Amino acid sequence: MLWYKSWLETRWRFVIGLGLLILSAAGTVLYYPTAMDLLPLASSIEVSSALGRRIAEAVELSRTYRGYVWSQWFVTNVPEAWALFAVMLGTGGLMAQGPRGGALFTLSLPVSRGQLIAVRAATGLAELLVIALASSLVLTLLSPAVGQSYSVVDALVHALCLFVGGTVLFSLATLLSTIFTDVWRPALIVLCGATVLAFTEAALRDLSPYGLFGTMSGELYFRRGELPWLGLLGSVLLSATCLWASVKNIAHQDF
Repeated sequence: MLWYKSWLETRWRFVIGLGLLILSAAGTVLYYPTAMDLLPLASSIEVSSALGRRIAEAVELSRTYRGYVWSQWFVTNVPEAWALFAVMLGTGGLMAQGPRGGALFTLSLPVSRGQLIAVRAATGLAELLVIALASSLVLTLLSPAVGQSYSVVDALVHALCLFVGGTVLFSLATLLSTIFTDVWRPALIVLCGATVLAFTEAALRDLSPYGLFGTMSGELYFRRGELPWLGLLGSVLLSATCLWASVKNIAHQDF
């Protein structure tokens, strides 16, 4: 009953997120031949400015197919969309149902408030995992269409990094959803914070591989073949703390 109710609450966000990220991944792969045709033009760009240097770095990475996929998908295309859908899946729940009277029905079920939050969170996390795996594996499945190959192992490792990093945004949105009675304020707060963090990581280039977005992109794995253990463990701890705080907070709410 609880699982089905949680699925009904989040199914359209999940389906839209899954569809959009799969299409984006497919577009990244299918655009590869065009990108290769444009490489000679991009190589002539002046590199004295910060933007020019970043374009030059992207061009250099794109000289290999693995570098192209990482720079265009895991660094450029997916982080913003992933953050958005992680946040949207985390918002909602009992507080958002309150003004419509749905919270009273939910609370009348023979389960604890902690179980309600746990099932809602587990459903959202399972949906996030499916989105991460499905969109990443599309890269492997479609690569032969452009005469290339992309390792299943690379796809799964990057999907893991993307998922674990994204749980921080999901869990923070879940926590804020036990404070506010609408879905928009938690979403806006987390997305604004994520934007500031993304710009901060971009400015601190030496530390960016260890930050949240560096973890989600799997930069250490791409460049050194190492899992970003510090970022992964930090993400798990932050996510667990936010979800624990969500349970405690909802237990003291008066509906």
